[in-house]
Amino acid sequence: MPINLTPNAIPAINAGDVNSKPVVQVLDIKLIGNNQERYRFMLSDGVSTQHAMLATQLNDRVKSGRVLKGSVIQLIEYICSTVQNRKIIVVLNMETIISECEVIGNPKVFTESDSVGQKPVPDNSFGRTTMAANDNNMSARNAGNNMQSFRPTVQPPYQPPPNYKAHGSIMKNEAPARIIPIAALNPYQGRWAIKARVTAKGEIRRYNNARGDGKVFSFDLLDSDGGEIRATCFNAVVDRFHDIIEVGKVYLISKGSLKPTQKNFNHLKNEWEIFLEATSTIDLCPDEDGSIPQQQFSFRPISEIEVAENNSIIDIIGVVISVNPSVPILRKNGMETQRRILNLKDQSGRSVELTLWGDFCNREGQNLQELVDCGLFPILAVKAGKVNDFSGKSIGTISSTQLFINPDSPEAQSLRVWFDQRGKNIASQSISRDMPGGPKNEIRKTVSQIKDEGLGRSDKPDWVTVKASISFIKTDTFCYTACPLMIGDRQCNKKVTRSGNSRWQCDRCNQEFEECDYRYLLQAQVQDHTGLTWVTSFQESGEEIVGCSAKELYFLKYEEQDDVRFAEIIRGSLFREYLFRLKIKEEMYGDEQRVKITVVKADKVNYSAESRHLLDLILRVRPH
Repeated sequence: MPINLTPNAIPAINAGDVNSKPVVQVLDIKLIGNNQERYRFMLSDGVSTQHAMLATQLNDRVKSGRVLKGSVIQLIEYICSTVQNRKIIVVLNMETIISECEVIGNPKVFTESDSVGQKPVPDNSFGRTTMAANDNNMSARNAGNNMQSFRPTVQPPYQPPPNYKAHGSIMKNEAPARIIPIAALNPYQGRWAIKARVTAKGEIRRYNNARGDGKVFSFDLLDSDGGEIRATCFNAVVDRFHDIIEVGKVYLISKGSLKPTQKNFNHLKNEWEIFLEATSTIDLCPDEDGSIPQQQFSFRPISEIEVAENNSIIDIIGVVISVNPSVPILRKNGMETQRRILNLKDQSGRSVELTLWGDFCNREGQNLQELVDCGLFPILAVKAGKVNDFSGKSIGTISSTQLFINPDSPEAQSLRVWFDQRGKNIASQSISRDMPGGPKNEIRKTVSQIKDEGLGRSDKPDWVTVKASISFIKTDTFCYTACPLMIGDRQCNKKVTRSGNSRWQCDRCNQEFEECDYRYLLQAQVQDHTGLTWVTSFQESGEEIVGCSAKELYFLKYEEQDDVRFAEIIRGSLFREYLFRLKIKEEMYGDEQRVKITVVKADKVNYSAESRHLLDLILRVRPH
């Protein structure tokens, strides 16, 4: 059947038409660019041809083979920009009509003079049968060089939208900018405007560089098509816009410049970032139809965090199963902040630690603790949490993180039903506080097997799970005084000593401070039906075993000198069954090699889940 391309599509696009959605043919595809991959097309309407640039978000159409040389496509969204004094069509969205087709018509290169009656110039770089053979033509090579540089020097002429009524002559800059999707933004456009909701707003940050002191703040935007982009203001522009921007409100924003995103500081999936200027405008819009969502998530199961890159930014959702008290932490710069650790689990069978910093501890953190203390287990959605792989995978809050308690979303509803019906009785394996490279599947051992199988004596540590109880805890040295200063995003934790003026001194940080931290260093005996062995429990696992913080226990014994209460707490920790996650590794003590067993995690035995585990073992070995 005959294939009809849209007549005069190329001249119409060059004249400013961006609404007709023409059907055109792809005569050639070339990959250009160094750091940023871009595809250059040659498009044809059967009579005229024009160079085009494919937006990078559509690169997969070429890589997957959905668009080939000869493909007939329909342009859904596009603009025409002037680059190096040449018109370039920027394709923002398209649909493939026919994957492969012979060249239609006898197209020639379109020039501006064609629109005033002059004949098209033959295109020597594309022929009916040998499109690539003539690509060495000098004019085609020069055109390719111009395309690869792709530096905008002249903005495209403004084309008024269809509903703009002319009331006499006006200046070009007085005409209203056309609202376009965030996904369509690129540096090669002229005047533009976006209508978007503010989903996150950062604090004002101060900086100092070779050009002097300054200040900066950023906010994230989301439009009705799901496009996201960050807007950034510097110095005087901060004073102008910071107070008027509110999270959740919708704004019409125009007259900003676009620059490549710095991925180290921007987690949004957009290659561009808006930099607002003195001439930029931000106008509050009424949210009449609610077409722009309040927030957009890209949730990942907790099990996938095990393979996520360190420092990557992700969204997760889970049930809050425990919340630790908020504790003060002294950063290395001498400023004090708060830290609170909680645990999330989901249907993937894994749980993960979430560390709240600063205001999150007293705002959402306090709310979560009250809910859990009341026996409720809320759903928590985390937008833009940072992955940390130190001693296992965990998530931490950053300045752009947002927390949503019991959000109204399909994912939250599904998680609620799963947890209430069966999830609360299913044991989950923590991916936190396990060393990178440790096995992800649980390996069950007995106490006697640790020695009999020589665990821990290879180059790498052995990671096993042992069901056992604690029969004895050393109470003379159950904790140590630790440095609370932060080194980057980690606490120093080195042992500190009293200085002459009753302050604490850290030799590693070379600083003194009023208060220190107290961290568990429990030496305990664990036993099962096969034998007993000594283990060491540090801070988190120590809190799981004892049931209170090391600071509380220290003050009880040494400040309040309440030996009766102290003894009750220790006795209450004995002879309870735990599933101990153990790290076993041979280490050098003086001139002697010893096997050290460290408790990484201590979970109280869930007998319902444990029964299912034992039944599963029986089914595996039962003869058929």
